[in-house]
Amino acid sequence: MDIATLFGLIVGFSLLIGAIIIGGQYNVFINIPGLMIVVGGTFAATCIAFRVNEIINAFKAAFQIFVTRKLTANEVVNLMVKIADISRREGMLALENIETDNNVLKKTCQLIADNADNDLIEETLAIEIASLKQRHFMVQEVFRAMANYAPAFGMVGTLIGLVQMLATLNDPNSLGPAMAVAVLTTLYGSVLSNLLFLPFAGKLKSRSAEEVLHLQIIFEGAKCILQNNNPRFVYEKLSSFVPPKERNYERR
Repeated sequence: MDIATLFGLIVGFSLLIGAIIIGGQYNVFINIPGLMIVVGGTFAATCIAFRVNEIINAFKAAFQIFVTRKLTANEVVNLMVKIADISRREGMLALENIETDNNVLKKTCQLIADNADNDLIEETLAIEIASLKQRHFMVQEVFRAMANYAPAFGMVGTLIGLVQMLATLNDPNSLGPAMAVAVLTTLYGSVLSNLLFLPFAGKLKSRSAEEVLHLQIIFEGAKCILQNNNPRFVYEKLSSFVPPKERNYERR
């Protein structure tokens, strides 16, 4: 679980709600028509701009931020060192039996076991990296688009509220609700954009960069194993991907 994401959301909403409660009359910040305009409009515009599977994948990726543990670059390095150790002790063919949830790593181990040349491995992983970047770009683009739509529909709600207010200037009792819609929709749009959608897009971009780095480590590790499967040599080369303070060689 990504503690930073959860912590940020809790702190952000807590401070926001706390400030409203301290100011008194917190019930005036709840406006159903305003929420309908902003949330409904943002969702509708997103459905128009993207395909259903792209929207579903975006929300699945956002959910995965909370439920999956982030694999560190150092752990990937040590995993490749472990694979190098297996190949040295049991032979390249033993890598066919490597069990991993990472499909790219599984494919790489199969290529090593088949004694594929560096060019084939490089081309295969280059395709994997390009495909991963494209998939992650679309996921991030969904949240970036929603971050743009939310404030825009907040302004739409503001305009609707102003029209209602101007149309009923002769009725003082209707001015308050109309003004509430006008102001609160802008608030709702800003909060959704800056506390949810943009941070999610930023987090997913960071995760994407980390996954690309992991694939690069796997590629370089595969080349090292094919050239010289000495685990110590593999580690010395791959550790360059990891900041010095985070390096931790798991001796076997």
